[in-house]
Amino acid sequence: MPAAASIDLPAWARVSRERAAHIMRVVSLIDRWAAAMGLGETEVRAWRDAARLHDALRDAPEHELREMLGDEDMPAPLLHGPATAARLRADGERREDVLDAIAHHTVGSPTWGAAGRALYMADFLDPGRDFARTERAALAARVPVDFDATFRAVVENRIDWARRKGVHLHPQSVKLWESIQ
Repeated sequence: MPAAASIDLPAWARVSRERAAHIMRVVSLIDRWAAAMGLGETEVRAWRDAARLHDALRDAPEHELREMLGDEDMPAPLLHGPATAARLRADGERREDVLDAIAHHTVGSPTWGAAGRALYMADFLDPGRDFARTERAALAARVPVDFDATFRAVVENRIDWARRKGVHLHPQSVKLWESIQ
């Protein structure tokens, strides 16, 4: 897909133009935060690669993702992260922080390091999303200044949203939320 090439995704990526635009916004947030925080080259690369690749299979057909994972039970919207991580691992990716960030970016992980937490925040705080724009922009501006407190606020916002909408909380999301209390 032409859009995928503009953000340097692997040939096997399956993203629509809209998804590619989301990925570019997530990468842009990550880049701004990393620069403002003065991160080292290795950490910047991990954060950026997690952001760039997190939705690489978001628009792949469900049956293909299930086949890749051998999983018939996982809810369909959660398949793309683990499938992308599995594909990257098969292609030789060995950075566990990057793989873990991508695999769990939709539900969260209590064992994440900074790369996973940054991706989780950037995915939620994407300025192209059309809800709570002012509040999310304020959170995005706080990330480089108070990374941990902003992460807690983002997790709480996501849990709050799910509860208000009556969305079932994934056990991994509950563990993440409990780990920051």
